[in-house]
Amino acid sequence: MVEGIGRAIVAGDPPPGELLPRDEELAETYGVSRTVLREAMKTLAAKGMVVARARVGTRVRPQREWNMFDAQVLRWHLDGEPSSGFYEQLFEMRLAFEPFAAGLAAKKATDEEIKRISECVEAMRAAETETAFSAADLEFHRAVFDAAGNAFFYSVVSLVGVALLSLLRKSSPDPRPDQQAAICDGHQRIADAIAERNKRAAEDAMRSVIEVGWSRVFGDELATHSSGS
Repeated sequence: MVEGIGRAIVAGDPPPGELLPRDEELAETYGVSRTVLREAMKTLAAKGMVVARARVGTRVRPQREWNMFDAQVLRWHLDGEPSSGFYEQLFEMRLAFEPFAAGLAAKKATDEEIKRISECVEAMRAAETETAFSAADLEFHRAVFDAAGNAFFYSVVSLVGVALLSLLRKSSPDPRPDQQAAICDGHQRIADAIAERNKRAAEDAMRSVIEVGWSRVFGDELATHSSGS
């Protein structure tokens, strides 16, 4: 029941601000008891998606109040066709914390972590399919977060891992050696800066990689607008 109603809300049926069908109707539609219905509504409320009011009904909350770090909420978005707005917000969030994480990695990374980051770049260069390339790309970013040594950062990237992989797949190249090499070179600059303990260079290189990936999919104008906001 949570899956059915959650997916419907994400799809805009009903849209934010509107009421869900009456409890009796929902219980009949899903073939559940009132007890099960109440538990489902509690789960959706905990995700920030609905709010119940006595003698009014259950209303869909504004999207900005949804818990976008909730794994189910993210999956419901990605199971459909995410809008460019969804990806733009993800892009803005990445710009907010990934360059700083790269800077922390430059300060804190162990020799083993630096080696892992470099190996991820090698895996990207060796990838022969878009799927393999995207997986190696995501692993690179996870390795940087690990090296940053901040548990909060890693918790965030774990929660949005599926969303990041979806965006990386959209921004990954066709198997064209020149484009793939250019993307790998950008990631190599991050790896080199971290290995050299150059915090500023690591931050700048990470910011560049994210912005180039965005512009490759959605165009320079949106990327410029987002990075300046």
